[in-house]
Amino acid sequence: MIRLTVTSVFVDDQAKALDFYTRVLGFVLKHDVPLGEDRWLTVVSPAAPDGVELLLEPDTHPVVGPYKAGLVEDGIPAASFGVVVGVMPPLQVVPSSANDVGAGLAVPFHAPLKPNDTL
Repeated sequence: MIRLTVTSVFVDDQAKALDFYTRVLGFVLKHDVPLGEDRWLTVVSPAAPDGVELLLEPDTHPVVGPYKAGLVEDGIPAASFGVVVGVMPPLQVVPSSANDVGAGLAVPFHAPLKPNDTL
């Protein structure tokens, strides 16, 4: 059986992103492996510690800037997170600028958009 094991979100500061994803969103640290100036840094849902890992990946590669800017320009969420039904609706990370895409910092959260909704 094939299953997704790791997916990534580009971040401009791994330490700030780790704090946001763990303290604010409730993810838990899975791996923190030094790799030179950066780290292999993953978090998981506390409900699925052996589930899909979210890699907090540094955004230093030259193609990441245009990619992030394109998401902002087209209004595409960087990621979507499901939550327990009845507690709150699914959340989408909707970037307000290219610097916010995937950073986990100053990113507004919205319920999924309905027809005619605007950001």
